[in-house]
Amino acid sequence: MTVASGYDCLLLDLDGTIWEGGRPIPGAIKGVQSTGLPLFYITNNASKAPSVVAEQLTNIGLPTAPDHVLTSAQAAIELASRKIPSGAKLLILGTDSFRELAREAGFVVVDSADDNPVAVLQGHNPSTGWAELSEASMAIHKGATYFASNLDTTLPQERGLAVGNGSMVAAVVSATGIVPEAAGKPKPMMFEVAASLLSASRPLAIGDRLDTDIAGGVAAGMDAFQVLTGVSGFYDVVNAPASQRATFLAESMLDLAEDSATLRPGAQGGFSAVCTDGIVELDGGVGSSTAIQALRTVVGAVWGLSDKGNQVREVRGISEHARRVLEVWW
Repeated sequence: MTVASGYDCLLLDLDGTIWEGGRPIPGAIKGVQSTGLPLFYITNNASKAPSVVAEQLTNIGLPTAPDHVLTSAQAAIELASRKIPSGAKLLILGTDSFRELAREAGFVVVDSADDNPVAVLQGHNPSTGWAELSEASMAIHKGATYFASNLDTTLPQERGLAVGNGSMVAAVVSATGIVPEAAGKPKPMMFEVAASLLSASRPLAIGDRLDTDIAGGVAAGMDAFQVLTGVSGFYDVVNAPASQRATFLAESMLDLAEDSATLRPGAQGGFSAVCTDGIVELDGGVGSSTAIQALRTVVGAVWGLSDKGNQVREVRGISEHARRVLEVWW
């Protein structure tokens, strides 16, 4: 049975999973299309309106309606709406689309701490600078409630990992001592809303990042499918806490068509692994063995141990084939 055949929809991350800076990741489009399942996109990137994201997805070959996209900006507005009365003043650090979402929700958007906003909402905007961060700091010092769309410290781009909203939030936290309540992943809300909108009973959460995509899916009680095309790498997966462990470990989205048992953690590819005092010894393998098979083997040995005191410090290749595939892990 293939992975996709066990589910009734896919809840997909974007940056690092479907694309990098808008450029499709190899295998992503074909892998998604091969499933024939309903698709819903959940992104922590708050810089673009759902309609813009849907148009970009359509342009790369994934026809998408705006109501099948949920951004962390939308989640932040929903979170604020639950705690702040309609008509209240909000200071928003974000793009024009974020501000428009706030206005549509009945809030009054202001630009200065002097306007005495009730809350500050911060989302990713490449144009955010010292002046905007300072207004947020002053408003929070005056008593404004602080919300963030998400806390991702990095943002996958074509050239590498750019500064994410979480890193910009850190500047305000440093200046105020106030940590915001974040609305996006890893909170389960976005996953639960998406599944509800699709009337799905068996959704599969898909993403590249352990502390947002996978953790959010796990928190929502869903199976999770991790691809190694974005932020989190091999060693990150090995040391993932229980709250960030995916059901399936994949090289790319093409693995959605693979047998589900193959993608689960456990010995495969002729490998065997033993973990002792934070050192994993990987042995065996054959000429066709791969790095992802080694990862599933190592994870199968490590994740079965208690989380306490079992941080893996090193994975040692004992056999020739083990040493060969471990070179790919770096």
